[in-house]
Amino acid sequence: MSFPSDLQIAQECKMRHINDIAVKLNIPIEELEHYGKYKAKLPLHLIDDEKVKRAQLILVSAITPTPAGEGKTTTSIGLTEGLNKIGKKATVVLREPSLGPVFGIKGGAAGGGYAQVVPMEDINLHFTGDFSAIEKANNLLAALIDNNIQSKQNNLGLDPRQIYWKRVMDMNDRSLRQITIGLGGTGNGIPREDGFNITPASEVMAILCMSKNIDDLKKKLGNIFVGFTYDKKPIYARDLKAEGAMAILLKDAIKPNLVQTLEGNPAIIHGGPFANIAQGTNTIIATKMGLSLSDYVVTEAGFGADLGAEKFMNIKCGYGGLTPNAIVLVATIRALRHHGGAPKEEYNTPSMERIEKGIENLEKHIENCLHFGITPVVALNHFPTDSEEEIQYVMDRCALKGVKAVVARGFSQGGDGMRDLAREVINVLESGRNAFTPLYKWESPVKEKIEKIAKSIYGADGVHYTKEAEADLRTIEKLGLATLPVCMAKTQKSFSDDERKIGRPRGFHVTVREFEFAVGAGFIIPILGEMMRMPGLPVIPASEGMDIDANGVIRGLS
Repeated sequence: MSFPSDLQIAQECKMRHINDIAVKLNIPIEELEHYGKYKAKLPLHLIDDEKVKRAQLILVSAITPTPAGEGKTTTSIGLTEGLNKIGKKATVVLREPSLGPVFGIKGGAAGGGYAQVVPMEDINLHFTGDFSAIEKANNLLAALIDNNIQSKQNNLGLDPRQIYWKRVMDMNDRSLRQITIGLGGTGNGIPREDGFNITPASEVMAILCMSKNIDDLKKKLGNIFVGFTYDKKPIYARDLKAEGAMAILLKDAIKPNLVQTLEGNPAIIHGGPFANIAQGTNTIIATKMGLSLSDYVVTEAGFGADLGAEKFMNIKCGYGGLTPNAIVLVATIRALRHHGGAPKEEYNTPSMERIEKGIENLEKHIENCLHFGITPVVALNHFPTDSEEEIQYVMDRCALKGVKAVVARGFSQGGDGMRDLAREVINVLESGRNAFTPLYKWESPVKEKIEKIAKSIYGADGVHYTKEAEADLRTIEKLGLATLPVCMAKTQKSFSDDERKIGRPRGFHVTVREFEFAVGAGFIIPILGEMMRMPGLPVIPASEGMDIDANGVIRGLS
């Protein structure tokens, strides 16, 4: 008998009314803003900073991912099920999926197998409309910019050649990367080059995830850098009086979403920035909400620990006043074979030779966690093709670094398959040996911060800067932004800025090609290599296998 699909498992789940999930968290029913029977938004006043300090925060990250992903979301959900199985009050806090990857490669991003959040179809599709609100707020600012250029009154003197703000759409559409707008006559605006990013790459998304409340949201929206005037004066969204209207569009999106796991445990899902070009973590508000309502919060950071986890530690924790108490580092035998040189068609073929070579990638990620004062627990996300010899070898190599590796069977067994991992995480938390320390001080010079990440986290020998990057750096210093944290933008496929260098590359430099600055979100973005802010669809998109019948039953999501 074949293993059921993710969608089959999700559709067979007997979901509990969202009121029942709220009761588990001691939330009065009247506080919920219902979106049907199985979804609700939570008011921000439920956040209790004293409870936040007392709860335990568990970050789930991973080794350098392969194209299929290594199962961070599955592990995060499964670990939450496992913690509840052993009698702990735990909530999982996750990002919202983007429609681009859902219809492109992934087909879904709500966990997998028996470790999922539900209602899976809604979460993967429009959910509660947060992404749509972010898109509209972003594009309102874009419309106000072009309206100001067109207008003879209140014209700020924006130089159409020096506008940095782009429109967004939550879809993979490569044709919109670079476009020309304002054609067709004087009534249609001023012609200029423009383009679209995907919604998770919008600074509005990053701002929503960094905001503490509605007033903080408005302030950050007002700080969005738009571009320069003809006489080189910087213009911000507040100069266009845009922040109030943008915040109105985000009045519901700022509230976290409460759903449930397959086993009826609480799940909070909110925000969804990518980790290779943004901070890659859910909102500060959602994380604090989880910590206010439960004793343990399991959350994840996108891509490998060199991206999402590094940004979680150095950016999100700084702005949110958060302290991670443990890290779970997800690895798969399949991925270690990849980093040992296995071609895609041999990912499922046992090979000690490739595991012995690929293990270096995992070891580097372990070392990176130790840089932050945290000894991780390695979760070996289990596949049927894993050999006992390979598993034991990984466990032994981890033990040499003082790290426990635990086989995680959440995909196939749900919470029961995650009891061992849950117990080990509790052991680490109760040992008190972890003491979180950020990697760098924000007030350090920009190049010093970048070099610290490149050398300590990536293993690079040094950093090169193009002439364009040096010019951008002068602008950053002129605008008074040098004391902001840095949000590195690079490929997720390698520690280096060259995606072909898998495993643990050595003897390399990284090159900062240019800088962007998200003044509203509060970080500087060094661009390493060519970064894709609007992905394209693959030759055979996942959407081709999707359909809905006359009864509203969906197929093809995963």
